[in-house]
Amino acid sequence: MIYDHRTYICRPGTIRKHMKLYEEHGWSIQRRHLGDPVLYGAVETGDVNSYVHIWVFESAADRTAKRAALQADPDWQAYLAKSAEAGYLIKQENKILVPAPFFQS
Repeated sequence: MIYDHRTYICRPGTIRKHMKLYEEHGWSIQRRHLGDPVLYGAVETGDVNSYVHIWVFESAADRTAKRAALQADPDWQAYLAKSAEAGYLIKQENKILVPAPFFQS
C-alpha cells in the first residue's frame, strides 16, 4: 500500500475560489478514477494558502494505472484547462509515502 500526498499552493486570496472550481468541475471526476481520498483539506496553520489531499493505492502500478485513466478522461482535461485559465495555483508538491511496518490502517 502507498499513499500519494499532494500539496497545492494558491495565490493569496484565491484558495476558496480554487476549491469551489474543483468541487464543481473536478471532484467527481477524480473520485470516479481514484476512489475516495484519505484526506482532502485546507491548511489552517502555516501556509494558509495551501491545501492537501492524500490518496491510497494498492501499489505504484495501481497508482500509475488509475492516474493514467484520469489523465485520459476528457472531462478531467476540461477541468485542468479551467484551472489553468483561472490561474489560482502557483505550486504543487507530491510525495509518495509508505506505511511504517507497525502501522495498521
